[in-house]
Amino acid sequence: IIRACKAAELPIAGADRLKVGAELAVKDLAALLNFLVTPEDNLALATVLKSPLFGWSEQDLFDLAHRRDGPYLWPALRDRSDEFPKTMTMLNDLRNHTDFLRPFDLIERILTRHDGRRKLLGRLGPEAEDGINALLSQALAYERSDVPSLTGFLIWMETDDLEVKRQMGSAGNLIRVMTVHGAKGLESPIVILPDTGARRAPSNSEIMLSGDTPLWKVNAADMPDALKSVQDDARQKQMNERMRLLYVALTRAEKWLIVTAAGDLDKEGNTWYQMVEAAMIASNAEPFQMFNDQALRLSHADWDALEWQSEAPETAPSNPLPNMFTQQPPAETLDTASLNPSNLGGAKALPGDDGLDEEAAMLRGSRIHLLLEHLPEVAQSDWPAMTNLLLADTTEPERASLLTEVEKSLTQPDLANIFDPDALAEVPITATIKGHQMYGIIDRLIVTGSTVLAVDFKSNATVPDTPADCPEGLLRQMGAYAHALTQIYPDHTIKTAILWTRTATLMQLSHDFVTDALLRSPHLDADATRS
Repeated sequence: IIRACKAAELPIAGADRLKVGAELAVKDLAALLNFLVTPEDNLALATVLKSPLFGWSEQDLFDLAHRRDGPYLWPALRDRSDEFPKTMTMLNDLRNHTDFLRPFDLIERILTRHDGRRKLLGRLGPEAEDGINALLSQALAYERSDVPSLTGFLIWMETDDLEVKRQMGSAGNLIRVMTVHGAKGLESPIVILPDTGARRAPSNSEIMLSGDTPLWKVNAADMPDALKSVQDDARQKQMNERMRLLYVALTRAEKWLIVTAAGDLDKEGNTWYQMVEAAMIASNAEPFQMFNDQALRLSHADWDALEWQSEAPETAPSNPLPNMFTQQPPAETLDTASLNPSNLGGAKALPGDDGLDEEAAMLRGSRIHLLLEHLPEVAQSDWPAMTNLLLADTTEPERASLLTEVEKSLTQPDLANIFDPDALAEVPITATIKGHQMYGIIDRLIVTGSTVLAVDFKSNATVPDTPADCPEGLLRQMGAYAHALTQIYPDHTIKTAILWTRTATLMQLSHDFVTDALLRSPHLDADATRS
């Protein structure tokens, strides 16, 4: 019914009850999630490759499976990654984020970043959207009650028969498709009962109760009178419940009630359709031609004789908008370009530094920053495993070298306050300097009641002995941080320091010293900066 209404472009609110796991779109998403948890799951991978998310043909999947050397599809697909670049790009991205994103965020990434919602709706039709939205809602509900993990969410989905009861009372000017149970307490101007024909009644239980005595069900020919009486009572209870439901169904309409049936009717006349028909005939209902079929209509008064009335639409008073709302705004002009604390001029390394070339040194510094940001959040015993995850694109010797350097700083007692859980990591800041908008990110920020300490990590191969020996570009960067923090924390004492990761030492910098370095930047006016 819902599909037919949507095909006719009728405004419909969907079903009042939705079995989430039975929806095709949900099954495709669940198959992808199962593969991300267990890449060796051949059925999950094959299912998702054939799904609208990837759109493989039967021949593509057969070719991959038939030509593989080992038992698993995933290594075979990975070995032929050049042949399927779009598939591998999506799978690699999702696998890289599986261990870091909550189930809701991972599903949303599939639907939005990788265009999964459009692909599923394009293949399965608009009705698939209800299932997708219900899955997202269930992911949020799971995260409110359990520690969010993808494995736990999938087990939760499999063990619970998730059925969502949608709130249909406020569906607005939409067609509502509901069970009679779901319609209790609601009203609508027009109510259609579309399926009131023959009904397959649920069979009696194999064990029935006669008072407190359990009785085993037997064939009708061998059934004793006591058991027949119990069975008749059970059938009567079912009939009473059906009649109560019929009363509910008949009393939901405000103006029009339409009762229809398709297929065979009951020989004994116990279907709802036959009951309503008999009541209408007894009430002198009139024959009525409807869609090439003969129907019955029971109405009060002569509705056809009512005079047609139409009211002219009201016109709202015209209040012309001021000219400012009908003109294009002037183009935005920036007097000066925005600044980056790292690009204020000056050297970043000491003369004679025999380290890596500039590009390699920047890459190495970024990796050290990444470890210093995330390793303090886990136990020290988990540092090697976390390093392997964060630096999966490096070789094992490279990871070992980087972890050794980072461990010096993380295990140094004098630096414990920098990596304290209360310290702020990767803090973005903005400030204005002489009309210049400045944007930067401070590696660590320790804020107390009276002081603010900004710490920047530097992985230079050659470490200066004193602040006076520091490269000019680094001093200007710290001066910019100090200037920005002064605007943000006007009542605090601002301090800056550099953590040299090569030696695991913290170098405190004088406020005036870094400010003077900032004044020497050719990008700023000295007098305006000092103010």
